[in-house]
Amino acid sequence: MPWYQSRELKIVGAILFFSLVVRLWKIGYPTSVVFDEVHFGGFASKYIRGRFFMDVHPPLAKMLLALTGFVFGLDPSFDFGEIGKDYLATNVPYVAMRLMCGLMGVAVVPMAYYTIKNSGHSLHASILAAVLVLFENSIVTQSRLILLDSPLIFFTAFTTLAWVNFHNHRKEPFSDDWLIWLFLTGLGLGLAGSVKWVGLFIIATIGTSTLNQLWLLWGDIKVTPRIWMKHFLARAFCLILVPVAVYMFMFEIHFLILGGSGDGDGFMSAPFQMTLGQSLKDSPLVVAYGATITIRHQGTQGGYLHSHPSNYETGSKQQQITLYPHKDTNNEWIIMKRDGSIPDSLEYVKHGDHVRLMHVPTSKKLHSHDQKAPVSENENHFEVSGYGGADYPQGDPNDDWRVEIVGHDGKNPDADKTLHTLRSKFKLVHANMFCDLFSHSVKLPKWAFEQQEVTCMRSAVLPKATWMIESNAYSKYPSNVEMVNYKKPGFLGKFLELNQVMWRTNAGLTDSHPYDSRPSSWFWLRRGISFWGKDQKHIYLIGNWFTWYLSSFSIVLYAAIRVLLVVRDKRGYRDNFRGLREYYELSGGFFFMAWFYHYIPFFLMGRQLFLHHYLPALYFAILLLCVTFDLACRFIPNRYRLGALILVSMIAILVFRARAPLAYGSEWTRSQCEASKILKTWDYDCNQYPEATSTYRRNEEALRQQMGRIVDPPAREQKLHGEDKPHDFLEQLLPHKQVVEQGTKEEPVGVVKEEVKVKEEVKVKEEVKVKEEEEKKEEHDDVVEARPKHVIIEEHIGEGGDDEDVEKEENKGAAAGSGQEEEEGMPKDIEDEYEDVVSGDDEGGEGRVEMEEGAEAE
Repeated sequence: MPWYQSRELKIVGAILFFSLVVRLWKIGYPTSVVFDEVHFGGFASKYIRGRFFMDVHPPLAKMLLALTGFVFGLDPSFDFGEIGKDYLATNVPYVAMRLMCGLMGVAVVPMAYYTIKNSGHSLHASILAAVLVLFENSIVTQSRLILLDSPLIFFTAFTTLAWVNFHNHRKEPFSDDWLIWLFLTGLGLGLAGSVKWVGLFIIATIGTSTLNQLWLLWGDIKVTPRIWMKHFLARAFCLILVPVAVYMFMFEIHFLILGGSGDGDGFMSAPFQMTLGQSLKDSPLVVAYGATITIRHQGTQGGYLHSHPSNYETGSKQQQITLYPHKDTNNEWIIMKRDGSIPDSLEYVKHGDHVRLMHVPTSKKLHSHDQKAPVSENENHFEVSGYGGADYPQGDPNDDWRVEIVGHDGKNPDADKTLHTLRSKFKLVHANMFCDLFSHSVKLPKWAFEQQEVTCMRSAVLPKATWMIESNAYSKYPSNVEMVNYKKPGFLGKFLELNQVMWRTNAGLTDSHPYDSRPSSWFWLRRGISFWGKDQKHIYLIGNWFTWYLSSFSIVLYAAIRVLLVVRDKRGYRDNFRGLREYYELSGGFFFMAWFYHYIPFFLMGRQLFLHHYLPALYFAILLLCVTFDLACRFIPNRYRLGALILVSMIAILVFRARAPLAYGSEWTRSQCEASKILKTWDYDCNQYPEATSTYRRNEEALRQQMGRIVDPPAREQKLHGEDKPHDFLEQLLPHKQVVEQGTKEEPVGVVKEEVKVKEEVKVKEEVKVKEEEEKKEEHDDVVEARPKHVIIEEHIGEGGDDEDVEKEENKGAAAGSGQEEEEGMPKDIEDEYEDVVSGDDEGGEGRVEMEEGAEAE
């Protein structure tokens, strides 16, 4: 029989066909920014602009999204700035970017089939694996959007399949196939780890299996020590060196693309920032009284001691002192003697000197007193302010600070006695309050532009009370004075620093969120995540409960059987089950171990977590379920095995279909929504759906009639229903541009003047809303009148987990109250939660910096 007529090819072809339909059906809807497309789409725009940004995830998947956007013409000025931002009006190639993730989701299905098949299991079990992965609601939802989970699962599944194939060639060591699959396994490990750090869990899985293989080889007397060493070196090269090289190579590309300064600079050290196009003039080594200096904090992310002509709204109401991450003239201070004077001749600042610091733009002195800090509640924190001015030159005793040098870089032994630029690390101790100038990651309110709080703290931890002079300028310095500057780091230095910052930032994502969840709830699918809501439609991440619970049951069953067999072995029983025990333990044990490594570590994490973090573990739980199915059906006739396969598959498909509107954002009724909930903790809002689907028709008809007032209806109808209309399937898959007659020129609907279009659409939606209220005879007039007519509520609860908090840091914005709700689970203020401004001053010459990306982390 020719290869193209083989049964397996037909099966795989059918699997691919249905995968394409299920994963890509109407992938162009919604036509606006959804969920964390805000972040990862925004990162793609930044890659195209070449502007450095900070994210807690490695760069591979984001670079693939950026490449897709670049190839299909993404305009980098589109920043994906907020949930619901329209794609069509600006011709964003969002469908192509979603397709990249969707096609990776498609490829996972046949890989699940081949993983079970190549593990030695039956065709029925292999088909079941494909069906269960294909119709898993949560995996479908994640695969259809511009998110990182689809690439992560793809590379995880690829690595697993490569390792299974390598294991199948274990009796042919060092053959071409053996080496190819071993190398591909290492390549997959590097790629998975380069998408998300969750990819490290597959490295742990393969690493444990490798150690087991080497241990068994060591016990084989037929394998000489020299051959064993060759096994070890081959695995070390392919499974250690190759993944590390791949991971580092992705960061090399990352650095090459992001060569310009961006809103992520503030996370990095000053030497790192100098590699991003920033420059710092050489400064004199020794610091003299009268010099203009900038002071950089060492304990947080390296912001500058800063002030501006705005006052606190609490406490003393004096001028604000903050920490600001960007270079600015408001970071400049003049260092003076204790009495506020500047010596006529050069006099250098020494350890133990009492000094005053005058803010250059405002002439205010750095000041502290017995006033409560503006944000910190601890009684050891006191307010630091700017006090005095040009009309009060004598200053105040509370302007006095003592310089205490606490460390130096060792290049100059005098750096611990005389204050040096860049090399001396020092504290500023208040002479009267006996507290240290201190800063931490706490943000001030909006009236202080959400910059970082600076206080004077007693018993402060040293790192957060340590400062450094970064720049130093004075006209009286001699021409031959010794100059210093930062040394630019090479690739390895940048690589290590960025990964350290990613680790610290990821660990700091501890804010609560309305849709976060703990690992103990994932196993039983207690709740999901709200992604998007508009026009009485909703996207909500929730799993296929039938597949989910069966896979969880298989995990419990495997663990129970293993414990029982170990106990029986200890009592002298030898349960072999006709030779199936080793077979089941080898295959099922590997998938159980993979599930364990991808699930249990989350219990050790204190950071913000969400249901989607369980999806890689779910994939392995499904594979273990299929192994269990194969074992259970091993000794029954083939026709009954086929019947079991059909029964399980049909139930999974029906359960998927019942909740498919939550994955596709399609039409649904309130009664169908309520009937779909099997747990009270599934908190998607059914009240947003209409009583009947006919409501959608009325809305569409009203909108169509209203749009007819803008364009000529006959011409529009002719264009929409003429021969140039795409095939129905393609129309569902890829949204086509509708054309209208406007004068004598054909233009896309999105080209119609935005002001007219928006006004008309809002009017239509408001008319439909009023009509529905009248039909239902609900007495909510007071509620309707209270709501602004131009508001269209979009429900989105951002993942934040990984990127919301990070982007808030980049934006220099305070953490928004993401837990507050306006109506039944809706966020109180989307714009506040995803504010697009890097906090800055709007007075004193310091302008706000417009953010280059959208919302918010991990």
